[in-house]
Amino acid sequence: MSYLLDVVMRWGHIVFGVAWIGLLYYFNFVQTEYVKEADDGAKADVMAKLAPRALWWFRWAAMFTFLTGLLLIGSVMYRYGGVNLSITLGILMGTLMMLNVWLIIWPNQKIVIGLESGDKAAAGPKAGLASRTNTLLSLPMLFFMVASGHAPANGGVWGGAGDITVSSVALLVGLAIIVIIEANAIWGKMNGAMQSVNAVITSSVVLTIIMSGIVKYL
Repeated sequence: MSYLLDVVMRWGHIVFGVAWIGLLYYFNFVQTEYVKEADDGAKADVMAKLAPRALWWFRWAAMFTFLTGLLLIGSVMYRYGGVNLSITLGILMGTLMMLNVWLIIWPNQKIVIGLESGDKAAAGPKAGLASRTNTLLSLPMLFFMVASGHAPANGGVWGGAGDITVSSVALLVGLAIIVIIEANAIWGKMNGAMQSVNAVITSSVVLTIIMSGIVKYL
């Protein structure tokens, strides 16, 4: 029975995660770029009919990815007694991304698409910055989620001793990078590293390389 529950939790986490990140990429790589070029009538149709549906699936996929992840990590910790640094950083990024969806993107998108009154000129950039930030974090998050169980260098295990203990330096540096990125999502502004589709994809790949290097070598 425990094996079956483990399989169901992992399967559910992956299915919801695919829906969430897939829609994140759709918004950033497809819909946003289309709206920039579309005429006023097409934009209005997107905001009235397409965006509300897509945002519904988007936010609930994010929530259920998070909830199934909590169940899964609880099961792993119960069965094996600890997790490694890689999955810890992946969990942190995934949690912040979910919070960005519910606390920044969705509240501001409700204003943008006309479900609530407010300053659309201010709400649009706030939602866009948080969405771009989630896109930036998505590749390192996905890398750590997958590599944590397969990569030989995972930053050590919580509660481990000697060579397998968690690297404090890697932990602090990794946390600092994530906090800086998230702080910019809340209080900062869109910068060149995330402005365009090509830029955010490139930046996300570079961030993945940097973060994985930190975990492996520090």
